[in-house]
Amino acid sequence: MPEPESMIRRIRDHESGRHRPDDEYAELYCRLYGLSEHALFNHTDAETDLGDEIDAMELARRAAASDVGRETLERLEVAVDDLASAYQRTPPTQLLGRVRRHLEYVGRLLDGKKTIAEHRRLLVAGGWLSLLGATCHIDLKQYPAAAARLRTAAQLAHHAEHPEIRAWCLETEAWQALTDGEYHHALVLSQAAQDVAPRSSSAFIQSTGQEGRAWARMGRGIETRAALTRIHQLVSPMPMPDQPEHHYRYDPTKSEAYTVTTLSWLGDPAAVGYARQVLERLESADDGGPRPRRAAAARLDLSLALLSTDEPGEAGHVALQAITSGVLVPSNYWRAKEIIAGVEQRGLAVAEELREAYRELYGPSGQQRPQLGA
Repeated sequence: MPEPESMIRRIRDHESGRHRPDDEYAELYCRLYGLSEHALFNHTDAETDLGDEIDAMELARRAAASDVGRETLERLEVAVDDLASAYQRTPPTQLLGRVRRHLEYVGRLLDGKKTIAEHRRLLVAGGWLSLLGATCHIDLKQYPAAAARLRTAAQLAHHAEHPEIRAWCLETEAWQALTDGEYHHALVLSQAAQDVAPRSSSAFIQSTGQEGRAWARMGRGIETRAALTRIHQLVSPMPMPDQPEHHYRYDPTKSEAYTVTTLSWLGDPAAVGYARQVLERLESADDGGPRPRRAAAARLDLSLALLSTDEPGEAGHVALQAITSGVLVPSNYWRAKEIIAGVEQRGLAVAEELREAYRELYGPSGQQRPQLGA
């Protein structure tokens, strides 16, 4: 008979859509909520909505009697921004499907007649979409596909003469290197991204942050804090953007979260207080509402910081909340494993609960079981 905690987690997975219940339990849920099985457990609506979105843009293009046209480009650019803003709240497999459909549409438009200006705007849209697709692949640890997407994004950015996309490609590679433990390589890539990026761009700020993270993982305190100081100087005069969840637009909230991650990796005790503040803000209704995925990452930051201040009990409980949230992506699994190992070294009872929760949700090899939705 499963433990009560295990049953509670399983029920939460069913109700959040992370796992589909067996047939007999599915029937019980349908009776409870008074809904059909199709309404509760069919997840084709998102794909239908996506097809409708593409069809709507195509119809507008044809109505304008043009192969491309201003209205089609504007709607495509809005769709790109919407996809980038959906990144933090959408499972990477689901977002990747939407990105692929839009890239197919960009490909069709590139084959049509267009002006030089229209051609460049299509290249830019394709560059951002390819970059976002690469990010989703990295989240899923699908590295060959991510590398191919990044190469395409870099090529499109080159042809469009768009240095910020080129810089984001290097920054994304730096992030992947960090998640793989290649800290010096991450440092080199993040510095190269800063060389390419426009000085006032989000790519420049983000790549500076990746440099700080790389220094932190290498235990270089002076260099780490210097990078954090540069970020603060760049971010402090910035207003909150219209789309604060846009993955490629930096904002003060992101700066706070990245500072916490960097300090926790450095083992700085100050990370504990910062992490609590950031977690509270990420779960509040301010500045665009709660951000579950970033909140889960903030919990990992807080857990690691608590380990460094010799508070393993609370570290274990906070990590358990992050692991059972169901929103951690594969590229963050190594961070959870790092905390579990730290708690286990202290010989605490919560360590076994952590390990069991991790195995149950993500499997013994760290591969998350298939998700039907989020």
